[in-house]
Amino acid sequence: MNIVMWILAGGVLGWVGYSFLGFNRAQGILVSMTMGVVGGLLGGNTIAPLFTATPALTGDFNSSALFFAAGTAAALLVLCNLAYDRWAV
Repeated sequence: MNIVMWILAGGVLGWVGYSFLGFNRAQGILVSMTMGVVGGLLGGNTIAPLFTATPALTGDFNSSALFFAAGTAAALLVLCNLAYDRWAV
C-alpha cells in the first residue's frame, strides 16, 4: 500500500511540475513523471525510515513516509530542472 502511494505521489508531482510549473519542458512529461516516481520511491523507501518509526504492521499506511516521498520527489524534480537549465544534461 505504501509503495503504491509513493509512486502515485511522485507521478502526480511530476505531472504538476511539468504542466503547471514548466519543469523539464524540453524533456517531456514522461521524463518528468519518471523522475517524480523515482524520487517518491527513494524518499519513501530509504529516507523516511531514517527519520520516522516504521508502522507496527508491514502493510499499514504511514503518512510520514508519504510526506518524505513527496518531498524527495519535489526536490529531485527541482534539482533535475536546475541541472538541465545549467548544463543542458
